[in-house]
Amino acid sequence: MLRFFSIEQGVIKELEPSSDTTLDALIRNAHWIDTINPTEDERNTLAKNLNITFPESGDVQEIEASSRCFIDNEGLHVHALFMSPNEGRFNTVTVACLLQDNCLLTIRDDELADFRLLRLRARKGQVMCDTPKQLLVTLFDQKVENHADMIEDMHHQLEELSAYVLEDGDSDLEEAVSRIARLEDANGKVRLCLMDTRRNISFLIRRLGVQNEDRESLREIVLDIDTLMSHCTFLFDKMNFLMDSTQGFINIEQNQIIKTFSIASVVFLPPTVVASVYGMNFNIMPELQWEWGYPFAIGIMLLSGFAPYLFFKHKGWL
Repeated sequence: MLRFFSIEQGVIKELEPSSDTTLDALIRNAHWIDTINPTEDERNTLAKNLNITFPESGDVQEIEASSRCFIDNEGLHVHALFMSPNEGRFNTVTVACLLQDNCLLTIRDDELADFRLLRLRARKGQVMCDTPKQLLVTLFDQKVENHADMIEDMHHQLEELSAYVLEDGDSDLEEAVSRIARLEDANGKVRLCLMDTRRNISFLIRRLGVQNEDRESLREIVLDIDTLMSHCTFLFDKMNFLMDSTQGFINIEQNQIIKTFSIASVVFLPPTVVASVYGMNFNIMPELQWEWGYPFAIGIMLLSGFAPYLFFKHKGWL
């Protein structure tokens, strides 16, 4: 799928293809081309019109800094990590950005919230920029803003989970461990994306011939990233504390169960000894022909069982 946007009087607007508009004409008139899992024909057409070699998926996923941010005869390349929700969890997706003099090309395989929101704002005429360079800066600014919203949402979820674990006596601790693990995974991926974004912004500041206003915007984004990184570290510490607390409560419950069984075995041990004594088959046993022998044995067993129970109760062990 291809989407085309142009810059008109300092505002990004989406180009709506008509029946008589060719793909080549849309590419020539567009200042931003957003591709989502393009077909082979679309890839070839873009490569021909933009005079580029369309990157393969494996090349986009490279993690070396020299493979993610570089400049060649095709333009300026930045491969950036974005967050993608997947069945309640988040995955990281790499988006290839190619900046040329008059066009920004973004290549991705999945629909992402950052691009969807930027596209929605563009349709409402809320994305202000004069050049594709400024549009690339706006894209990273939008990305960091969305990450800030994710961190804020995780903070609220962690506060609710903390009250659930520490204050709710009927909380399901196993479920709490699972929820903490999901939050920790999401927080780690947000942190990874922020680190990748800071590296990309640093590359743009060094290599992109931006004006003073754009350079200041990039530096403000870096400051925002540093603040969000500190918040991520705080959330990591809070998650570790909550995980340790949850595991401690689980251990206490398990120890309580073991304690109950231990006390039960001690309580039933004396009656077992009495029953074993009177269960011996000797010919001469004084109580064997005694009329009250059976009630006497039962009484001794009950007394020997209640005595340890009352002792443990007095000590507060039960």
